[in-house]
Amino acid sequence: MTTPVRLSPVDDDSLPEIARFLHENLNSGLSADDWARALVPSWRTAEPTHGYCLRADGVLVGVYAAFFSERVVAGRERRVCNLAAWCVLDGYGAQGLRLLRALLSSGAELFTDLSPSGSVVPIDLRLGFQRLDTTTDVRPNLPLWRRRVTVVTDQGRIAGLLTGRDAEIFRDHAGAAAVRHVVLLVDDRPCYVMYRRVRRKRLPLFAALVHVGDTALFLRGVGPLGAHLLVRGMPVLLAERRIVGGPVGLSRTVMGRPKLFRGADVEAGDVDDLYSEITSVPW
Repeated sequence: MTTPVRLSPVDDDSLPEIARFLHENLNSGLSADDWARALVPSWRTAEPTHGYCLRADGVLVGVYAAFFSERVVAGRERRVCNLAAWCVLDGYGAQGLRLLRALLSSGAELFTDLSPSGSVVPIDLRLGFQRLDTTTDVRPNLPLWRRRVTVVTDQGRIAGLLTGRDAEIFRDHAGAAAVRHVVLLVDDRPCYVMYRRVRRKRLPLFAALVHVGDTALFLRGVGPLGAHLLVRGMPVLLAERRIVGGPVGLSRTVMGRPKLFRGADVEAGDVDDLYSEITSVPW
């Protein structure tokens, strides 16, 4: 007799079990405690769940963790679902598609998949997802400083410098586990920058930009930002052009890793990396 596999939402009470599962079966580089903290968003959301899971005879066999948010996208407020961490035990692969279908039926109006594995990309494309342009400039971080450019790292001071949308983004992500925050003061004008440390070929030597508040000011302050990152053990900057608004000097251009989205009346230019596993999960 075939054991029934039951689908259920991931709620707060099940997070410790889900975190242990992801630690043991997806990424052991994050402890179970780190997974549990990362899966709770740093921003407020009305969504009570953190994705869906599968159990066979009460034993966890699959998880699709997700981050939900309510955001203004393309001119109106939308419920957004970021597809974050998908892990299914061997022998339950076909059942794993139930997790994806459950998320796609969750009522969200925009879906993002910002770190899909190679095998997930064709599944997304068949389900109507579109690719984001991840053209990336790879720039060495050099000990270059400029007068009239200051790199601010103190979070209290950052909060006082930001206004409008950037102030809201900072408040929502100040406690996010995977990102760091700076403000570049260029001629006393603030440019908010959010970045995360990433690995390439297992080397944690890269800083990937996640958000740039003022692209024109950023291009004037990228040198001092690079010097700041260099002394923190990140000698290489990864700057996606859709995030920084165009090419970055002193760099070579590569195609970044795939990122996808799906949403009615949403264009690629409306989609960013915020409110997602990119900001929350420090793999």
